[in-house]
Amino acid sequence: MAHFVIMGCGRVGATLAHTLEDAGHSVAIIDQDDRAFRRLRSGFTGRKVTGVGFDRDTLKQAGCEEAYAFAAVSSGDNSNILATRVARETFHVSHVVARIYDPGRAEIYQRLGIPTVAAVRWSADQVLRRILPEQHLAGDYREPSGRLVLSEVDLNEGWIGHPLTAIEAASGIRIAFLTRFGEGVLPQAGTAYQEGDTVHAMLNLDRSAEVARVLAGAPAKESE
Repeated sequence: MAHFVIMGCGRVGATLAHTLEDAGHSVAIIDQDDRAFRRLRSGFTGRKVTGVGFDRDTLKQAGCEEAYAFAAVSSGDNSNILATRVARETFHVSHVVARIYDPGRAEIYQRLGIPTVAAVRWSADQVLRRILPEQHLAGDYREPSGRLVLSEVDLNEGWIGHPLTAIEAASGIRIAFLTRFGEGVLPQAGTAYQEGDTVHAMLNLDRSAEVARVLAGAPAKESE
C-alpha cells in the first residue's frame, strides 16, 4: 500500500481518489472549497484537506512528505504546475503529474521535467498510468497472443544523450515512438534520448521486470 496525494476534487480528482482507494492505497485529496468533497462517496476513508494545493503547510497536512505520487488535477494550469513543482522539489515526490488545459504550454512543462496530461485528450486512466507503476504493464496496446505489449518505459537520467539504438540493444526492447514536448516523434537513425522524453516501446511482457531493472540503471561505461 502506498500513499497518494491529489490536488483538486472535481470529477477527475474524485474518480482518481476512489480508484486508488479501491486498489488498497491511502489517499489524501486537497481542494480550496470544502464543498467539493461532496463529490466523494459517503464511504470514502481518505484524508480531505481544505487549502491551497501549492501551500507547503497544506501539502504537509495531506501527507506529501511520505507520498509515493502526487497528481494535480484542479481547473487551473498555473496552480497545477506550481503545486507539482513544490511536491517534487520540496517534498521530493518521485511520481508527479499535472493536468493542463493549454497544450501549447506542454513544451515548457516538459522542459521542467513534469509529466502532463492535456485536457483535450483527458482521462483518469492517463494519470493512473503515470503514478502507478503497475499500470505501465497494462500498456497502450497488447497483441492478440498477449506476449507483446506497447508501453511507456522509465529510464535512468544517465541515458540522456545516448542513441535509442543503444537503449534497445541494452534492454531488448523496440522503441516505437517518443513523446517530446507534447508531440509524438518517430525515431530516425541517430535519434538520441533527451531530457523530458517519454519513451514508448514494444516489449515481451514476461521480461518487463528485467527491462525495468536494466533501464533503471545507468548505461554501462565503454571500456577504453
